[in-house]
Amino acid sequence: MKEKYQGTVSAQRLLIQIRLPETHWAAIITRSHPHLILRVVEHMPLPKGRGNVMAEIIGIDTPAIRSTLNSIDSIEEFTFMEEFDSSVEALLHIGKGGGGFLRPLMEAEAVPKTPFEVRDGWVEWDLIVDQEHAQKLVQQLKDQEITHRILGFGQTTNKRLLTVRQREVFDLTVAEGYYDTPRRITLTKLADKLGISKSTLCEMTHLIEKQIIEQFADSIRHQSPKEGD
Repeated sequence: MKEKYQGTVSAQRLLIQIRLPETHWAAIITRSHPHLILRVVEHMPLPKGRGNVMAEIIGIDTPAIRSTLNSIDSIEEFTFMEEFDSSVEALLHIGKGGGGFLRPLMEAEAVPKTPFEVRDGWVEWDLIVDQEHAQKLVQQLKDQEITHRILGFGQTTNKRLLTVRQREVFDLTVAEGYYDTPRRITLTKLADKLGISKSTLCEMTHLIEKQIIEQFADSIRHQSPKEGD
């Protein structure tokens, strides 16, 4: 009987930007509105390019978002969970051929971390893969002439601490005095300024704080020794 154990491989982090094909549902939305931000919170890929997506669509008013989604044939159904002046939180059901994580990604067995963002047809994916699968992914992207940019690869890749959207949220929370003592603005008012729900902003700020703490934890410990150190 063949042994299932194949030894140990070294996982690497691959940070890559990919220009989505013209027919991909996320490409259609973001290219129709170049300043729009499509933030994919959760994505369940299904066979033949289908999938279910929980997303935040930020940057245009609700009627324009509704009109755009209705015009895309591969979006079989959508539901607005939350609506604001310039954004929505939506559940999308993507039909056959609508696009998902792209065939090269699936064949390389590389699943992007969520959340991730799409802007003007470009998606930035953070992947954990071994070297063999990373090479396979990049080669297939080249073979299929899919435009891409490798931003970082390796154990110590220069991964961005925060995404573009997270940086925008972080800058606003600091500028508006959310972290001042006492606070100069509430989470509710911050959410209104950003055009998102309070629950979404709460999730984002927790994630931002977690990433910053993890990044600088060792430095904090070094500069703040315990008694007896």
